[in-house]
Amino acid sequence: MRYDPRPVLAKVKCPVLAVGGSKDLQVAPDSNLAGIKLALHGNPDVTVIKLPGLNHLLQTADTGQVVEYSRIEETVAPIALQTLGDWIVNHTQYR
Repeated sequence: MRYDPRPVLAKVKCPVLAVGGSKDLQVAPDSNLAGIKLALHGNPDVTVIKLPGLNHLLQTADTGQVVEYSRIEETVAPIALQTLGDWIVNHTQYR
């Protein structure tokens, strides 16, 4: 809770993908993703995405509450996997 990642993030020069779920109740997605983007402002290749309907574990969720985690059979939502895969492909193709 006391650790401030901003000084380290400001030094990151490689491409970054930051993903959060809109129903994440453990980490407020809007402020967290905005903070990441701000901390990485000097990095020209930062992608920040809030995925609708996903919880902290990137599962499709009804409420986002922690008690719901064990009831969700999905390990990771297909949209999260697709988003990650697309980003990787776009950042590893020969240009």
